[in-house]
Amino acid sequence: MTTTLGSTAVPRQPVAKPSATRRRAGLLYGLSAYLIWGFLPLYFHALGAVPPLIILCHRIIWSALFMALVLSVTGEWSALRPVLRNRHKLLLLALGAFLIAVNWLIFIYSVATHQLLQASLGYFINPLLSVALGMLFFRERLRGWQWLAVTLAGVAVVNLSVRSSGFPWIALSLAGSFGFYGLVRKAVDINSLHGLMIESAFLVPVALVLLTLVPGAMVSAGTVGVLSLSGVLTAVPLLLFGAALRRLQLSSIGFLQYLGPTLQFLVAYSIFHEPLHRATLGSFALCWVAIAIYVADSLFYRHPQTLADEPE
Repeated sequence: MTTTLGSTAVPRQPVAKPSATRRRAGLLYGLSAYLIWGFLPLYFHALGAVPPLIILCHRIIWSALFMALVLSVTGEWSALRPVLRNRHKLLLLALGAFLIAVNWLIFIYSVATHQLLQASLGYFINPLLSVALGMLFFRERLRGWQWLAVTLAGVAVVNLSVRSSGFPWIALSLAGSFGFYGLVRKAVDINSLHGLMIESAFLVPVALVLLTLVPGAMVSAGTVGVLSLSGVLTAVPLLLFGAALRRLQLSSIGFLQYLGPTLQFLVAYSIFHEPLHRATLGSFALCWVAIAIYVADSLFYRHPQTLADEPE
């Protein structure tokens, strides 16, 4: 994110590095968040008998209730007032609510239909798509190696489209919905928990109506108990991720973000035994190369002197 300071020259201040204790705590919080996100398909797989739309409705409602409880305990309700008074931000959050609901529904559907590998590919593509969206909407400039990384991600999608049995709409829909969601949230600039609380508030009435209209919405009390866990599994990793952001440098977070789709890939292949065809494996390989190029470029660009000073 680029910050414009105006025409007045401002002396650069040294960036304070987090202490070793804070870094260890931040790493633990970050790893915990991505471990939950990585193994979340196991939870949705356990709910295989429940239609994806019904799972989505319960996830929205229970997430809203759990986050409302967290805001009540922490006394942070007042932090929502400035946003609630801003019509422009509310419209953006309403759009964000739609995008995240679409993202959640497609991901749940991918687990229910045994297409988690394609979902994992979508989340590998997402960071590179976000780079491209930043270029298009915020006029962010890409360096040469970043162009190569984004191009390779595009080739991975084309390869899967041409060589597989069908168009990879799940991967592209997940990457696109979450990429544009990040774009919207960047424009609002709000705390993750606060933003998701407002987004959930937009979605709760729709979820309640759907639960009264959609066939299969009536489930047993035991299933409702399992579905209620979706609120915890949605909010807790967000809280952990927020704690990690406050303690780690963004470069460290950049590495961690690939843990989630990597674990999803392993769950899909090793536990769900989804077939890994050559076309799919080729696309994953292209994405992994693209990610390696992008991460290496980011490291050398952000810390060229540090890397040069390291002993051989």
